[in-house]
Amino acid sequence: MTTTKTILRSDELSCPSCVNNIESNLNQTEGISKAKVHFNTGRIEVEHDPDIASEEKLIEVVRRSGYEAHISQF
Repeated sequence: MTTTKTILRSDELSCPSCVNNIESNLNQTEGISKAKVHFNTGRIEVEHDPDIASEEKLIEVVRRSGYEAHISQF
């Protein structure tokens, strides 16, 4: 499995339970080996196999969790 790290950002995180919800959904998704959400910055770090879990898929999982996210350069 080839792993890459993608950084997403969400400006909609309003409570710490949002973090657990997003992390849980990402970490249960096939092709994702690790997901970490930073509440204070809205930064979402995801280690994933891009052949199985594309960047679009990551955004979709966050959206299904109830939040919007976009690819971030940093």
